[in-house]
Amino acid sequence: MTQPTVHVPAEIQPDAATPWRSRDALWLVLPAAAGVVIGILWWILAPGGGNLVSGNPELANPANPDSWLPRDLVLAGLMLVAGCVTGLMLDGKLQGTGAGRRLALALAGGAAGAAIAWVVGLVAAQLWGPAPDPSLGADYGFTLRSYAVLILWPGAIAFVTFVLALFGVLSRKPVK
Repeated sequence: MTQPTVHVPAEIQPDAATPWRSRDALWLVLPAAAGVVIGILWWILAPGGGNLVSGNPELANPANPDSWLPRDLVLAGLMLVAGCVTGLMLDGKLQGTGAGRRLALALAGGAAGAAIAWVVGLVAAQLWGPAPDPSLGADYGFTLRSYAVLILWPGAIAFVTFVLALFGVLSRKPVK
């Protein structure tokens, strides 16, 4: 005697096991790739590199201590702009499932982009800049003096996201 086969449909939980989408991974990859562009821009614009921002010939020498602060400020400005742009692009993507994942990936991508920009700027200085003077030591040359600049990109993403979310909450009409 044969028993009838019972087919029970599998239960699908829509939000429990949402797989990674390739679009979500772009929030990690694109800021990291933008770090290459920002690193090259840092070298081109900063004193001690291409020196396009100041144009002061005294600041063109990377061993000049007067060029250290403006060099760090140029990278800081580039990091703030990149973080604000990333945060603005992220604004409409923080609704629904996976919003926390997208924000975390954007923050990680911003941190990776900042580190990549720093390294690419240093490599650009070695490739295209003047040879460092070994008598001055390793501290003189096209370097970053303030490492706190590297947290400006993810910090700007978090701040812009917070402000835009706050405005979104405050703009909703109260329920009567």
